[in-house]
Amino acid sequence: MRHVVLRALIAVSLAAAVFCAGLALLVWFNPAAPFAQARMVSVKPGESLKSIALKLKRAKIVRSTWLTIAYARLTGLDRELKPGEYAFPGSERLDQVLAHIAKGESLAVVAAIPEGFTVRQIAERLERAHLVCADDFVRAASGGAVVKLLHLGPTGAEGYLFPATYRFSPVAGADQMIAAMLERFYAVLTPDVEQREFALGITTHQMVTLASIVEKEAKLPAERPLIAGVFYNRLRLGMPLQSDPTAEYSPDGILRPAYQAVHTESPFNTYDFTGLPPGPIASPGLAAINAALYPAHTDYLYFVARNDGTHVFSRSLPEHQRAVAALRKATRTQSGAKAPPPRAAPGAAGAGNRGPLEATTR
Repeated sequence: MRHVVLRALIAVSLAAAVFCAGLALLVWFNPAAPFAQARMVSVKPGESLKSIALKLKRAKIVRSTWLTIAYARLTGLDRELKPGEYAFPGSERLDQVLAHIAKGESLAVVAAIPEGFTVRQIAERLERAHLVCADDFVRAASGGAVVKLLHLGPTGAEGYLFPATYRFSPVAGADQMIAAMLERFYAVLTPDVEQREFALGITTHQMVTLASIVEKEAKLPAERPLIAGVFYNRLRLGMPLQSDPTAEYSPDGILRPAYQAVHTESPFNTYDFTGLPPGPIASPGLAAINAALYPAHTDYLYFVARNDGTHVFSRSLPEHQRAVAALRKATRTQSGAKAPPPRAAPGAAGAGNRGPLEATTR
């Protein structure tokens, strides 16, 4: 009886070995034919191995559904298959086909989001990349599923879509892209950042709001902490920030020149109230975030922009007025009457009929 059982086990083992050898031969030496044009297969999140194998077979990328399933399970690749849009040129063995999906080598559209972009600008860039309708993206960023899940508040994801270069699937939805950008943002919020916010007595929302203003004001990286320091000083003293970019900002994407914007009523126009606006005005980069977290210790209260984007900082109103006058005189001397006046920050020294405080805060 023992001999019968032993012979049966040997037969089963031999059969298994033959099967595995045959499987290996099929995998390695019987690829699909080459295609005149690459064939696309879409793998959805959570899609079953059987469904994926059927798609590959229907597209004639693999020769057998059951063989694809068997090989994936034998090798453990069935647990590693990743969603995405995949292009297959043909002439690939089964192991190569499954390796593409297991490694996530899907098609992607590269989208670079610069620092200082608003939600509307991000949406328009993604639309130009043929990824999403701009209006759909704006709606999702303002109050879509992801925004609601994270309780981002009435200003939505503005300021929280971290500027970086992204690779998106051609079929990614607005919520998926927003989630990817938010994931990058929240990766920046380390425990050290949260401790620093606590030490400053500010919330993350306040930090991002201030960082977004610094991002829009500063042109020279070295000046970001100084500009942040000016704003902290003004907040501490109860002075309006009077930042042109806050006046120019519109959630609807309406663009106005600064000289008009500072006279336009808006919940974001910091000429009209003390404190921060209700939310960020753009997406700050890491450098602006660090400036908001670690502002320069300074007694400056004013700054005015030179034509090259750098600033002259002042401690008092008379000092600031002299700086503005000197820059205007230099501008007229160098370029004549057609040259624009220096940008007085924060508070548009050339903004028109504002009071003395508003006329000197930039």
